[in-house]
Amino acid sequence: MSGNELIEFVASEAGLSKADAAKAVKAVEKGITKGLKEQGKVALVGFGTYSKKIRAAREGINPLTKQPMKIPAKTTVSFKPGSKLKEAVNE
Repeated sequence: MSGNELIEFVASEAGLSKADAAKAVKAVEKGITKGLKEQGKVALVGFGTYSKKIRAAREGINPLTKQPMKIPAKTTVSFKPGSKLKEAVNE
C-alpha cells in the first residue's frame, strides 16, 4: 500500500476528506518520529513497537573492488509487530 492509498483508506474509514486524512497520517508520522528521537521507543498496544537501534561500526567488503572497507556506526529503526497485528495478518 502506498502513502496515497493509505490516505484514501483513512479518509474512507474515518469519514474524512482526503486533505484531513493526509494531515492525520502526517501527524502520526511526526509523532512516531518525535517519540523515537526523544524516547527511543514508541509502543502502539496491539499493533506493534517501533524502537531505535544502534548498529555498531564493522568491516565490510566493497562489492565492486573487493577491497575491505569500514562501515560506520549508525542508528536505525526496528519494528516488532504486536499480537493483534500478527493474528490479523495470519488469518
